[in-house]
Amino acid sequence: MGYGTASKKLVPRVPHRHGEGEKDHLTSFGGLAALSLDALSSVAYGPEAILLVLAVAGTSALRLTLPITIAITVLLAVLVVSYCQVIAVHPDGGGAYAVGKKDLGGTVSLLAAASLVVDYVLTVAVSLAAGAASLASVFPSLAHHILGMTLLGLVLIAGINLWGVAESARAFMVPMLLFLGAVFAVIGAGLFRTHPAAVVGTAAPVHAVEAVSVLLVLKAFAAGCSALTGIEAIANGVPTFREPRAERAQRTELMLGGLLAAMLLGLGVLIHRQHVAPRGGVTVLAQLTAGSFGTGWAYYATNIIVTLILALAANTSFGGLPVLMSLLSRDNRLPHLFGLRAERPVYRYGVVALALLAGLLLTAVHAATDRLIPLYAIGVFIGFTISQTGLVRHWFGERPPRWRLRAALNGTGAALTGLAAVVFIMTKFASGAWVVVITVPALMLLFARIQSYYTAVGRELDLSGTSTPPLTPTRSLVIVPVGSVSKLTEHALYAARSLADDVVAVSVWPDPGQCSQFRDAWDRWDPGVRLETLVSPHRSLVHPMVAYVRQAAEGSRQVAVLIVEVQPHRWRYRILQNQRGLLLAAVLRASTDVVICTIPYRLTSR
Repeated sequence: MGYGTASKKLVPRVPHRHGEGEKDHLTSFGGLAALSLDALSSVAYGPEAILLVLAVAGTSALRLTLPITIAITVLLAVLVVSYCQVIAVHPDGGGAYAVGKKDLGGTVSLLAAASLVVDYVLTVAVSLAAGAASLASVFPSLAHHILGMTLLGLVLIAGINLWGVAESARAFMVPMLLFLGAVFAVIGAGLFRTHPAAVVGTAAPVHAVEAVSVLLVLKAFAAGCSALTGIEAIANGVPTFREPRAERAQRTELMLGGLLAAMLLGLGVLIHRQHVAPRGGVTVLAQLTAGSFGTGWAYYATNIIVTLILALAANTSFGGLPVLMSLLSRDNRLPHLFGLRAERPVYRYGVVALALLAGLLLTAVHAATDRLIPLYAIGVFIGFTISQTGLVRHWFGERPPRWRLRAALNGTGAALTGLAAVVFIMTKFASGAWVVVITVPALMLLFARIQSYYTAVGRELDLSGTSTPPLTPTRSLVIVPVGSVSKLTEHALYAARSLADDVVAVSVWPDPGQCSQFRDAWDRWDPGVRLETLVSPHRSLVHPMVAYVRQAAEGSRQVAVLIVEVQPHRWRYRILQNQRGLLLAAVLRASTDVVICTIPYRLTSR
């Protein structure tokens, strides 16, 4: 080796486990399928919500549908740009919660978290219920099985997400593409027609029972804003993307905004041109589909695709809420188990919790969409407002180039989404929104109490790192419960002797005769460990053993109890094993301060 040449040390490459490689994270396009189905599918009910509100003012008021749709599209653009900024500022995810915690304080961040939790659970329930109801309208024989269909769909979607977020993206990619193709085909075919190809549904006369007013327009705007739910999920789920995560998430957000804006404007133009009004038995999207394709196979295929995507829109919550719950657990506002990930990048406890909450809600309302809709969208608009307001505070603090323009953009968005949230609460309060008004503060209180608990525990455990060094170790005693002379006992005694020099085996028997027989067998075996035998006429193992351990623990020495557990070769045989060791360990943990050690003895045969 010549001078000037440095030797290089080769570092062996450690292969990735399942879930550690980039293939188990989302691409930009995969993020659309995993995190954006809720927002994309909202075109199926957003424009219809506008019509239903305006219809109370008569047919002439329906002409306001297109201007209101344009206003909602402008707000969509503002929100998309804002959430791209949120992704850049908070690349660890969390969306409105992360913004609120950093820029608006702890209480506001708790409000954002509680609102998003409510919204995500409702998104799952509403999406599955709407999908099942839509399928039942095509196949009336399923009308009595709506709850069963929703719960089955919930189990399937949760199962896919437990397997992995990238797997959910792959599974939902084809339905998403079919839905986008179907909606854009409806828009394209409808724009080339001078009159509808067919009219479906029963005529429902529109009578003016209310005058057109600013309040009515605001109610229609707020109702139509339900088409914007779900666009925050990408900012919440940034950690699920591949590197560079922030750039990929921003690209996905922009793609979502472009597709959703095109569909909303296209459907709004069709509604305006064809003078669509609410009709009985069909949705507005179904009317537009019949107007574009007629009532042939394309009409039924499009409706089935819409039904499928409405049901799969629940997947958005499974991509967003577990990540949010992991951030809450990191901040000591939820149990720490929600921050644990499996080998694949999946927060499985969060997925299971979301599935259970949504299942309970669906069962409570019997999957009735009309009972869920009044609760919907309030939480997400609170989150919108918090994220926009937090960004305004951020720009005023950081003052980067063009910060005034950014602050004005976010301030406008905050005003509009805040107005929509207030209108939602006022107009839907008596219809069920009061449940959200109660649930959100209750969740805030829960998060705060959990945080106070962890703070108290940390103070008692002195987690600040200022604890005094450990004292000089004292003489210790290891107690081994035994019941036979066997390889199992030999395994336990060998482990105990490696832990301490003072080891005692303790055996409990129902009568003195059995005690004497076992002592004779022990003496013949002579393992070099002293034996204590206890008599329990009531055939109780736990109570005599606990009493012996308590007596042995009196004084200053450290006492440990070593319990050996038999581990069968197959997991299904575990129920056949004696569970007294587990029971003893549980009672000792609850009633003593001794150290509990459990070691496995693995069986190799059936």
